[in-house]
Amino acid sequence: MSIKSQIESLLFIAAKPLSVKQIAEFLEKPAKEVEKESDELVSEYKDSHRGLQIIKNGQKYQMVSSPENAKIVQKFIKDETTGELSRPSLETLTIIAYRGPVSKIDLDRIRGVNCALILRNLLLRGLIEAKFDKQKNEIYHTVTFDFIRFLGINDVRELPDYEKLHVHENIERVLEGAEESN
Repeated sequence: MSIKSQIESLLFIAAKPLSVKQIAEFLEKPAKEVEKESDELVSEYKDSHRGLQIIKNGQKYQMVSSPENAKIVQKFIKDETTGELSRPSLETLTIIAYRGPVSKIDLDRIRGVNCALILRNLLLRGLIEAKFDKQKNEIYHTVTFDFIRFLGINDVRELPDYEKLHVHENIERVLEGAEESN
C-alpha cells in the first residue's frame, strides 16, 4: 500500500487536522517523506476538482469537502445535526455518558466497529467534547454540559444505574480482552 493511500485513509477518518509528525508516527515513516507525499495529495485533489480536498495549514493536513459544494454540505449537516440520533449514535453517546472519559479506541472495542464518523456527528451536535491527554497521548471523550442540561440532570452520576454501569465488569472484560489480543 502506498504512503499516499495510507495518508488519505488517515485524513478521511480523522475528525480533526493531523500534523506531519502525527501522520509520520502512525505510518512509521520519515516526516520529510510524509510531508512531500501529503503536499502532492493536496495538489492532486485540487487539480482533479473532486468533492473532497486536502488542505494544509502550517504543518497540519485535513480532508474537507470542496468549497464548491458548501451549500449542499451545509444542508446535509443541518439535517444531520437537527434530526434524531441514529441507534449507533445513541449507543455511542450512552457509552460516553456512562464510561467517560473514554478513548476512541475503547469505544471501538466496546461497540466492535469504528466510531469515527459517529464521534464527529456527536461533536458537531455539541453533545460530546474531546480532550487530549498528553500523558497517554490519546483523545478522550466526555459528554458536554449541553447534554447534561438537555437531560434535565445536574451531573452524569444522576443517570439511571450510573454507579453500577460506570465500572461494569463485562465492559472491563471486553477492554482487557482487546488489549491482550493487540
